[in-house]
Amino acid sequence: MGLFGKGFTHAGSGISKTAPKKKGFFRYWELFREKFWKLIELNIFYTLFFIPLIAAAVGLILMLSGSLSVNVSLILVIGGTLLFMILFGPATAGMMKIMRNFFVEKPTFLVHDFLKAFRSEFGHSAIFGFLDCLLVCCVAASFYVYPKLAEQTGSKIYYVMLIVTLSISLVAILMNFYLFLMIVSTNLSMKNIFRNSFYLGIVCMKQNLFSLGILAVVVGGILLLALKTNMMVLMIVLTLLPFIPGTWLALMVTVNSYPSIQKYIINPYYEKRGEVNPEIELTKPASAASDVYKRQAWKNQLT
Repeated sequence: MGLFGKGFTHAGSGISKTAPKKKGFFRYWELFREKFWKLIELNIFYTLFFIPLIAAAVGLILMLSGSLSVNVSLILVIGGTLLFMILFGPATAGMMKIMRNFFVEKPTFLVHDFLKAFRSEFGHSAIFGFLDCLLVCCVAASFYVYPKLAEQTGSKIYYVMLIVTLSISLVAILMNFYLFLMIVSTNLSMKNIFRNSFYLGIVCMKQNLFSLGILAVVVGGILLLALKTNMMVLMIVLTLLPFIPGTWLALMVTVNSYPSIQKYIINPYYEKRGEVNPEIELTKPASAASDVYKRQAWKNQLT
């Protein structure tokens, strides 16, 4: 399908052909205002899938403090971590399915559509989610291991290895702006989803850097509040996390990245069939979209 692979795509519905559509920043705030309470509801539901990770963290704390036997603690730590690594991808796919529905103005039953995407896209999303979690573990370990090795051996090569690891993680982050959106929007194979995400991570660098900057500011701010302030502030931050800002960031990524998926992946599929993508008005000004539909109507009359 499109530039980078073959496959079939699911189009959205319920899009007006005449109403002008906002784009970028203004589109985000329009959806944010309209879906504010839905975003909070979705954030709470998505957070439920982090319970295994929380259980693993509690098990580790109890083991280190000696409050729980080592065997039971290890079961909590290993079991909780592995379960989270498996569930993280499908849960993220479910969330991005809702975000995509919001963006294309498709009627959405939040929990039903979330769980439907969770089940139907479990295979691909579980693998990509597991790899994401594994990469996070590798990056976290590299921050500790490579500087230690460089200090002990006096070799600068370990700093080079650290930079390589961070570069790979940066590419993975850019790819994740498209991976799960593509999983829930197309029937592409894993190979094509991975390849398309890699290409879009490079081709759409301007949008990607904007998304990356917003993520860095928000996540960095949360970590700074959590690590550098008093216990009261930490408790406030932890209390707010189930409600915000996960879905707010997911909506930002969708508004920023989904038009590129439409442009390079979905639209070419319809063009190849001689049809117009019904989502096209969301990525084009109202006048341009109208012209496309006029040309299509004229072509249909000829045939």
